[in-house]
Amino acid sequence: MESWSVEEVCNWLKLRNLGELVPKFREEEISGAALLALNDRMVQQLVKKIGHQAVLMDLIKRYQQQKSGLESLTYSCETASQKFPEVISGKNLKSFFVRHKMLQWTSSYVLPDFPYDVKCILAEKKCPDHSMRIRIIEFLQADMTKYLEGSLYPNSQQYNIVVNALLQAYPFLDEDGNGFLLWKRALKDRFKYVRRPIEDDEQVLRNKCKFGHRRGQSRKSFAKNTLDDIQGKVEEEPAYLKGSAMDLHIKWLNREYTKTQRNWEEVDNRMNVTIEIRRKMISNKAPLKDVLRLFPFLRCPYQLFREFQLLTHMDIHKKTVEILEIYSENILSLYVVRNNPINIMLQENLKQNTEEDVLKYMKMTAACLLLPEVFGDDSSLFAAVNEEVKAVTPVLEVKNPFNVNSCEFALYIEREELAQLDDCTMALAALVAAFHVFDIPYPKRIHRTLNFLESLVFEVRNPASLP
Repeated sequence: MESWSVEEVCNWLKLRNLGELVPKFREEEISGAALLALNDRMVQQLVKKIGHQAVLMDLIKRYQQQKSGLESLTYSCETASQKFPEVISGKNLKSFFVRHKMLQWTSSYVLPDFPYDVKCILAEKKCPDHSMRIRIIEFLQADMTKYLEGSLYPNSQQYNIVVNALLQAYPFLDEDGNGFLLWKRALKDRFKYVRRPIEDDEQVLRNKCKFGHRRGQSRKSFAKNTLDDIQGKVEEEPAYLKGSAMDLHIKWLNREYTKTQRNWEEVDNRMNVTIEIRRKMISNKAPLKDVLRLFPFLRCPYQLFREFQLLTHMDIHKKTVEILEIYSENILSLYVVRNNPINIMLQENLKQNTEEDVLKYMKMTAACLLLPEVFGDDSSLFAAVNEEVKAVTPVLEVKNPFNVNSCEFALYIEREELAQLDDCTMALAALVAAFHVFDIPYPKRIHRTLNFLESLVFEVRNPASLP
């Protein structure tokens, strides 16, 4: 720091949320050496706000302590190496300095200056929605990369430092006591996302080769090779190895799926055991047909909902029933859906029935199918009513929606039927769950509808509302 120019000092201030001090520091020509020579009285004259004075003095004090600590560490290492040259040398000495560099990074980390819209949400202590969480994670990832001098491979302790700093500054982000793990997982996934397309960074390429990635290989082909490895392990490895045990679980699940009387308790247990390899395949973008071939029980609505609950700790079917019960009357009363064919069909069928349960069921079904119209989205990406499914992304096929005796609901992905569903609540729950379980991004032409449902399912403090 002693050798820093005035401009480098100004950049250092910006990184530590002290950008307001930059004009004054430039005017007074404060270089690195001058910064370290500042005393309390000088800081008071230089900086008007007491908060900024305290932060600046604390940063200077920390740096001076680190500097003295490093000098003392260097002296200790040199002394030790003279007394015990066979113990403190080469690799051991290097580890001393690596550890000290980690401590220096720990003590100097300060959260980044978030954009205005993020600041507003955090200032109001509102739980951010999905898109706002992504923005926060993006800024944390970019800020960590600066601290790591361009490296895209933080270690676990560095992730912990950043997430702890976030939750200490904004405790309301620690939802249900699980916030730390959720934010850390999201931050790690963001680094993976940033590294994935990089082809010209030596460190990234070295780690890709080290952990099984291959140059010039697409994600789908990599996922396919991973799948082939899983299927081939039973022949290559002894029975006591983990790969073979996993293969035995997968074979058992495939055999059990063909039976009419299934041992559901054991199915649950084996789906729990195999979730790690299943999530790895899905995150590596393995073809859906390969995932379903190994784990056919994901075609069962119950297991689809259970997988969603394992990932999110939310009962998607229960939440969907509540949503439709609460919002169906409001949706049907909106002017935008008054002349919609679904609503006209509903009104005609309501006249032919008097049973209260049937009328409630019809209204919930109509409200479900009219949701995209309410938000101005493309309804063909949500449900095909008495039509052929054309969308590749998860979509519902609905036949005779208001005929209690002959109505049919099915979930389609990639134009192939995934599951038959009992009613509109199960169908809507399966649609939302499929996007999450199979890690499929929301299509832009339907994202407003799905974001509305997601905000209600995840109990966001300020959920999206009907237009």
